[in-house]
Amino acid sequence: MNLLQASLAGGSAFREPSQLLDGLTLAVASRAVPGVPYTLADVLTHLAVTGRASLDLASGGRQTWPEGLDVWPDPPTTEEGFRRLVDDLTLGLAEAQVLAGDPSSRARDVLTDLAAHNAYHWGQVALLRRLLGDWPEGDEA
Repeated sequence: MNLLQASLAGGSAFREPSQLLDGLTLAVASRAVPGVPYTLADVLTHLAVTGRASLDLASGGRQTWPEGLDVWPDPPTTEEGFRRLVDDLTLGLAEAQVLAGDPSSRARDVLTDLAAHNAYHWGQVALLRRLLGDWPEGDEA
């Protein structure tokens, strides 16, 4: 695994997204934290939308960022929709791992930006889970 793959997957310097998502439900992800202008579901939806747009750029599926893309759309309102969101995030991270294995120059630039962006927001996810009293069982870090 190269440094870019590790930065996208977590595990050394960052908590792995799979750990941050473990056991998370829509009910918890939709709860507001006083003083915080977004919910976990909002942040996860943002990660999914921006991740997909970035992966489309990195893979050559698009040449430019989608004009007018709503990067903070409303999060899902059903458990089924939330599960789909989590699945999309997980699949997107796997796709990013593959692309980062031997990236073109363009893909490396896009994925490096995505890794930094994601690190920031996965940190928010970790903090919000702690503030909501929903940190994954047995994970004290």
